[in-house]
Amino acid sequence: MPELCVTVSLCFSCHSDPLLVKAARGDPVSRPPAWMMRQAGRYMAVYRKLAEKYPSFRERSETTDLIVEISLQPWKAFRPDGVIIFSDILTPLPAFGVPFDIEEVRGPIIQSPITSEEGLKTLHQIDLEKLHFVRESLKILRSEVGDRAAVLGFVGAPWTIATYIVEGGTTRTYTTIKRMCHTAPHVLRALLSHLAQAITEYIVFQVESGAHCIQIFDSWGGQLTPEMWEHWSKPYIEEIVRVVRKKCPKTPLVLYINGNGGLLERMKGTGVDVIGLDWTVDMADGRRRLGSGIGVQGNVDPAYLFSPLPALTEEIQRVVRCAGPRGHILNLGHGVLVGTPEEAVAHFFDVSKTLKYDAPQNHAVEEPKLVA
Repeated sequence: MPELCVTVSLCFSCHSDPLLVKAARGDPVSRPPAWMMRQAGRYMAVYRKLAEKYPSFRERSETTDLIVEISLQPWKAFRPDGVIIFSDILTPLPAFGVPFDIEEVRGPIIQSPITSEEGLKTLHQIDLEKLHFVRESLKILRSEVGDRAAVLGFVGAPWTIATYIVEGGTTRTYTTIKRMCHTAPHVLRALLSHLAQAITEYIVFQVESGAHCIQIFDSWGGQLTPEMWEHWSKPYIEEIVRVVRKKCPKTPLVLYINGNGGLLERMKGTGVDVIGLDWTVDMADGRRRLGSGIGVQGNVDPAYLFSPLPALTEEIQRVVRCAGPRGHILNLGHGVLVGTPEEAVAHFFDVSKTLKYDAPQNHAVEEPKLVA
């Protein structure tokens, strides 16, 4: 894996990079860093108690004090190697002209979906001041965590964000936006281009606010055929990566797609530092397909956290062995499931901290191996 002698933030001193940042850029590390997607949330009793007091998700995810408190709940409980801001991929939408609501049962609701040139007129350049709570929260998190863990920001990829804007919310079929690829491609391209620009600015904003690392969620990219993803998602992710590389050359970028088994090689071509694998891809197979020149993240099945703890231990060790000793961030293959025992989450992180890479003296001949 190429050595990138860089540090990780534009506006913070990084004399000692967190373990996750080192792993993300392929530097030698003593063990795989670990965090979990949906790390903060309903599986934690302390979160459920807070949610009873503040029942609105928008309030919880758009109020600085609550964002910080929720983001730090798993940090205080489990000491993961990454602390991700409590937010949502749709959070920046109102800042560029797309208001939305979140209903308890239906989820996100966009009252005026964009499916025509007329709808595009409501869009405008992202107003980052409307996202001041993200800036304030990241600064506080960076101060609280320091360099003991990486502070993670995140965004949705243009295609994934566009599915909500075009469909008017969550969908299981994606028929409206897939039809639009053929019936109004110029409108969809204009929307995706606008989203790419806004998301790029939002990434830079998060980095300048204190994020060590950014994860791009193309959550619904796996709903496209590989050829369609190549045409309708990849170019916009590539554009984001290209611009962010110029403005934030020291910030690792992670790309995650749910259901990405048919897209791994194409994902590698986006230029990101790390590719997140879901649990349906065997980690050894994923590593073979991607090669050693790019980082991997994942990919323990979230359901393993409902298994006996010895079984969870064995699966963690297997995944880490298959990923190899460099460029691996230990994670789940998807988010933490509701109802997951907190004891199992604690065990996941406890096991991760006992793992060690055994580095032989002659590095040119043999790569380090995992000592379980």
